[in-house]
Amino acid sequence: MSDSFVPIGRAARAALACAAAGIVATALAGCSPDGKIDPASARSPLWVEPRNEVTYLRGPYNFAQFRNENGAYQSSAAWHYHHGKEHDVLQKSGVADHDQVDAEFDRDVVAYVENKSAKIEPTMELYGPYTAQFAWRVYRAIDWTHMHHEQTYDIMSYDGISWEKKKEWTDRAVRYYLDRNAGVARSVAPLDITMRRAAVMMKPYFSYYRNYYPKSNDLAWVAHWWHPSIYEAYMIAGPDKGEQQRIVAEVDGLQQQVMADRPHRMLLSREIMPRYSRMSPESANIFDNLHMLHGIVYDILAYPKWTESEKRAELYRFIDAMNYQPGDEKYARKFATPHPDTDPRVYEPWMTSAQGEMSRIMMEMHEEMMPLMTPDGATMKPELKQKMAEIMRMKMTDGMEPGEPEGSLHDAMMTVMPDMKMDPESMKPGATPLMMRDAMLKGWQQKYGDMPDVEPLDMSSPPPPPGPATRPTATASR
Repeated sequence: MSDSFVPIGRAARAALACAAAGIVATALAGCSPDGKIDPASARSPLWVEPRNEVTYLRGPYNFAQFRNENGAYQSSAAWHYHHGKEHDVLQKSGVADHDQVDAEFDRDVVAYVENKSAKIEPTMELYGPYTAQFAWRVYRAIDWTHMHHEQTYDIMSYDGISWEKKKEWTDRAVRYYLDRNAGVARSVAPLDITMRRAAVMMKPYFSYYRNYYPKSNDLAWVAHWWHPSIYEAYMIAGPDKGEQQRIVAEVDGLQQQVMADRPHRMLLSREIMPRYSRMSPESANIFDNLHMLHGIVYDILAYPKWTESEKRAELYRFIDAMNYQPGDEKYARKFATPHPDTDPRVYEPWMTSAQGEMSRIMMEMHEEMMPLMTPDGATMKPELKQKMAEIMRMKMTDGMEPGEPEGSLHDAMMTVMPDMKMDPESMKPGATPLMMRDAMLKGWQQKYGDMPDVEPLDMSSPPPPPGPATRPTATASR
């Protein structure tokens, strides 16, 4: 089939009402007369958004993973049950009950994953219908990127595509993903850039999810270990269907071990799937940007001091900041692979650590922001700088440690430096801290603007047959 897209009509009675209503009614609903959202009315109690969507790209590989590695397919669907339901769990519960909510949701998801209760890929609205009513674009962004997961797994699983053509078909899927739903497609630039572009670290909600819902948060990080590990299973298995099925099942079978000793940071594609990241850095970066979207969305929904209108404004600002922007392709290979020989069949000790690529990125951003937050004319003393770094470390770690200040990263930093310079307007819902954003992007450019692109992966011949699972010894770092 050609690359043409197929609209899926998802009935939205409110959208029809908006289109049929008069000027007064559409203004109250936050719509313009043509049915589009009016940004000036974004905080109206009524929100109406078109729900016409784009379906998946047709190809001979469609549903290959469902047929060939159905156990892994069901695991993927089960992890997306976590992602979808968590929206409503956080939005509809109070942070005062966080311990109980966290424990109950953890038990629910663990049972769901272990029992492979999901048989098909769910949409976010299926398990989180309440949040869909006021933040529909969040779900569009997630579901559209989950579609890309399905497409790219299928391409790797389908034995009708030769090994040397896997990249070509993956590139085709990436292009379709970016072009057909550009308003919600995640960027192909690495997280190092997009997180700076989003400038969320000093917002009043940042770190709420990982600090107050650590079990649920760590389950999300297990999911973000699982997804790239399955890609890397295909990369070491090569094109042989029997080897693919064996190795994918072996990696999928590690889930219980990983859930028992969970990661304490979000693992990035470059760490867990270095071969796939070199073959398709665009696809790898899309997934990192999706996984970060999950965490920040949960932070915002967990934050107790904003209304739904305010949360919606900030959710949409954040989604837009991390959207694909033309020109992002030139940055797609701007990363290193710290564990280039990772074997996805082995759950390494470094995978559980709080220290890694994500913590490095966050600490760099912290250091780039600090000069802007130091009171005018003041020089930060070494002991204060050390305290701020320790606050940063605690807030970036899941759960609450003894002595850790309550609240978000912003709240905790204010306890150490009460006269910290902040622009109150930029902290409001939907506002971008422009000075911080620009300072962090400049900081990245100074550090990494001239770094060489990561080497493409040679796909001219299949990889050698994988031997027994072993722990690699070679590492590389920035």
